[in-house]
Amino acid sequence: MKRDDPRMEAKRARRIVVKVGTSTLTRNGALRPRKFSELAEQITALVDQRREVVLVSSGAIAVGAHRLGWDHPGRSIPEKQAAAAVGQIGLVELYQRRFEARGRHVAQILLTRSGLENRRQFLNARHTLHELLKRGVVPVVNENDTVATEEIRFGDNDNLSATMVNLVGADLLVILSDVDGLHSEKPTRGRPKPPLFDVVEKITPDIERAAQGSESDFGRGGMITKLEAARSAGRSGAATVLCNGAKRDVLLEVAGGASVGTLFPAGERIASRKHWLAFTTRTRGELTLDEGASRAVVENGRSLLPAGIDGVRGHFDVGDSVACFDHRGRELARGLSAYSSEEIRRIKGRPTREITRVLGYSNGAEVIHRDDLVVLSD
Repeated sequence: MKRDDPRMEAKRARRIVVKVGTSTLTRNGALRPRKFSELAEQITALVDQRREVVLVSSGAIAVGAHRLGWDHPGRSIPEKQAAAAVGQIGLVELYQRRFEARGRHVAQILLTRSGLENRRQFLNARHTLHELLKRGVVPVVNENDTVATEEIRFGDNDNLSATMVNLVGADLLVILSDVDGLHSEKPTRGRPKPPLFDVVEKITPDIERAAQGSESDFGRGGMITKLEAARSAGRSGAATVLCNGAKRDVLLEVAGGASVGTLFPAGERIASRKHWLAFTTRTRGELTLDEGASRAVVENGRSLLPAGIDGVRGHFDVGDSVACFDHRGRELARGLSAYSSEEIRRIKGRPTREITRVLGYSNGAEVIHRDDLVVLSD
């Protein structure tokens, strides 16, 4: 194997986030106990190699629905939450038995987007996870579906797993799904499978078109969410491998540098706080920037001044996250606003020296300081 082989990123990884989907752990809503055993066996082997592993596991709703005797995952949010409440106990119990049989402890971590949007809670979660990993414990992470609603949920565990990459500072994200990787086009039942991408250096519009597909009844994530997760993990400096969880010892093969599934190499790492700002926090409003401000923010890494703002959308307060767009509707950056939406409407397009005269006070010359701003565009 050549030293410049991109698969070496996976082989060198010391801290790994593994995401396993509902489609891998269940079939038509019924549990596949053997998959839990195989997963525990592989992760234990990695921990024995002095690697640290965080397991992001879907399946709580499917497990709960099965125990409740349903043939569906719940037809309403309260039903899904009830299934999750029943199923989360069973899910962790399954993992606990299988890991303890192999001499390892597991820890249950339930998270919501609203919790991690709070920077202090984000850091508290990080400290807890680091302590568990240091002690050889395998954290089993899931979204807290019993309290999450459509407004606060990550929406799928693919994006949650990418958040975990930033949270723990992982080197590798492995997404175990029911597909072999990313195909050049959506596979069709009864026809030969299209070619599989081995390495995707950059997620382009062509790659996104190849990812178009559907979700399963019991799962929430499709191929598009996996691309989003790979993009987010890449900005944390981690590689992502998408592969088929049904393949025997697939996790060990990936971690050993084998050419399995589709690899998305690590990108340029951005600071953890800026990654949190870009991919974890929800934006509360939008700012439209003129051409000069767009160029200053994206190309020159400058702060956003009121003079460069043409438009304001939404209602937000000081300290809220806002998205910055150019006039073509392209999102350029996200940042924490030093002014409320109403204040910005009054000072937009004006030079900084007029802020105090217009508002009667000033929170500083910058609407968004460059330290609180992360550029998203390429």
